[in-house]
Amino acid sequence: MPSPLAVDDLQDRVHKAIEHFLSARAATLAAVSDDCAPLVGYAADLLSGGKRLRAALCYWAWRAAGAPDEPAIVAAAAALEFFQAAALIHDDVMDASDMRRGAPAVHRRFTALHRANRWAGDADHFGLSAAVLVGDLCLAWSDELYTSSGLPADALARGRTTFNLMRTQLMGGQYLDLIEQAADGRDPAGALHRARQVIRFKSAKYSVEQPLLLGAELAGAGPDLLAGLSAFGLPLGEAFQLRDDILGVFGDTALTGKPAGDDLREGKRTVLVALTLRDADPVQKKVFAAHFGDPGLDAAGVARLREIIVATGALAATEEMITSGLRESLTALHTIDIDPRSRSVLATLARNATDRTF
Repeated sequence: MPSPLAVDDLQDRVHKAIEHFLSARAATLAAVSDDCAPLVGYAADLLSGGKRLRAALCYWAWRAAGAPDEPAIVAAAAALEFFQAAALIHDDVMDASDMRRGAPAVHRRFTALHRANRWAGDADHFGLSAAVLVGDLCLAWSDELYTSSGLPADALARGRTTFNLMRTQLMGGQYLDLIEQAADGRDPAGALHRARQVIRFKSAKYSVEQPLLLGAELAGAGPDLLAGLSAFGLPLGEAFQLRDDILGVFGDTALTGKPAGDDLREGKRTVLVALTLRDADPVQKKVFAAHFGDPGLDAAGVARLREIIVATGALAATEEMITSGLRESLTALHTIDIDPRSRSVLATLARNATDRTF
């Protein structure tokens, strides 16, 4: 089987739907001023990358519900890519991240634009402000593309509750993540529970479960299929984010598109970190506390923290959580009454998402 993202030429069709939509938005902003071109251009550059996982899950849930392939569902699924772009742009602002998908983050690109033009004022503040606007545009565009996808009004109405819930819950999960970094180790006994709450609402639901539910609802799926897709999607979404947390510490820059160890520099209170601090001895905790969250952490410091994460068993425990989540997800998938082709693609998507092999 080809990549599950490419079956039915989906990856290419989603990309074309995004390009077509952005072309019209570029014309709208050009009528405001030629100076607005980077608002679309930088968004387009970000949207040109990505795996299209959320769009694929939405599309294949639609097909699993018995609905046929058609351009309208591809456009509706592409709306999720705009929502993802908004989340990434705002997340990079909040985390002060320099890189995204192997290129400068959107706010860093606007900072560079300010400096290249020798404009007045603070270049960094300009970059952050402009990036917030692009993120807001992508959020608005996600709704606009969903509404104009070409699906019937009754189908869009069926999906609207999940579409709205997805966006609100993500913001709540993002806020929980901000609190965790700001509180800097409050109530260590509850750290693992809080980290899992962040995973569920900042990533697992909007990355996997809700795209599945949205696609099925658009197709008019009944409660049994929706319950089955939820049981498949939620543990998969959590496993997907746990893999992301491991890559944020141990990942190859060529794969992640971000500097190695960036989550350690940003002080990300992930499950991996919660497990490390729970099981570290006093010396390990002291070393970890001295370096974790240091923006200037060098390669040697990253290596030292990695050693502690491995020595405490936190890496192995997180890998086991991923394996368990994938197992639970696939077990649920095989209880759902759907056609074999959809089941096969969804299963391959699940395995690849947790291995990050696409």
